[in-house]
Amino acid sequence: MASMRDIKRRRTSISSTQQITKAMKLVSTVKLQKAKQHAESTTPYFNYMYNTICSMLAKTKNINHPYLMQRDGGKKGVIVISSNRGLAGGYNSNVVKLIRDFDEITPENSQLYCIGRKGMEGLTHRGYQVAVDESDVMEAPTYDDASRICKQLLDAYAAGEITEIYLAYTHFKNTVVHEPKLLKLLPVEISEEEIAESGEGSNVLMNFEPNPEEAIGMIIPKYVTSLVYGALIEAVASENGARMQAMDSATSNAEEMIENLTLSYNRARQGSITQELTEIIAGAEAIS
Repeated sequence: MASMRDIKRRRTSISSTQQITKAMKLVSTVKLQKAKQHAESTTPYFNYMYNTICSMLAKTKNINHPYLMQRDGGKKGVIVISSNRGLAGGYNSNVVKLIRDFDEITPENSQLYCIGRKGMEGLTHRGYQVAVDESDVMEAPTYDDASRICKQLLDAYAAGEITEIYLAYTHFKNTVVHEPKLLKLLPVEISEEEIAESGEGSNVLMNFEPNPEEAIGMIIPKYVTSLVYGALIEAVASENGARMQAMDSATSNAEEMIENLTLSYNRARQGSITQELTEIIAGAEAIS
């Protein structure tokens, strides 16, 4: 059994840790409120952007543009959004697991565009190659940051260096539910339902002005940038939500450990007092 000194020292250490987790929980809660409002106000726009582009391309035929070309083989470009700091539960490991378990993306056929150090570290440890590291963007993501990153991907895609573009991030549903998602950005995949809803069956095609190639060259970069920026906003909210939950659990666990150690300390103290009394009584009886 541990001595009273050891129990007291451990209880003091856990109390200090609990104060840190409480502070981190409060900080994450404040950050979450701001990030949550931002995510909830911008998410509808990015959803409509995705649906609009899918609907538009479903009505498009025979446009020869590098952004719409289907290519075989080649590398897959994967934008990986995670956090720069840990202590967020399974937030970062879930993104890593999402990519690792996706059969079409392997260390041999992909190159990563990482936004966040934790995801990059987890994937490079498993053999994935990092083409671009933009981890500093996660400190305060802006639309210009997303635009710069997407330009690098789209240039590589148009040049044939990569043949597909994926986006891995954590979707923010609410304060306690955060879902890792893997979205294919290019080439855009149109489902049969979207084709039916777009009027494809009635041969209603999209008209472009001044010409289809120039319009696609302007629309697709905005589409990709908008989705990446929306993913960044949701990832920030998800990270703070996950960290708030993790710190809340850590604080509760620390409280439980302190209670158990206090009980153990009191038992050890009572045992020490009982032993002293026994020794005193035994000594008195021996003298008499």
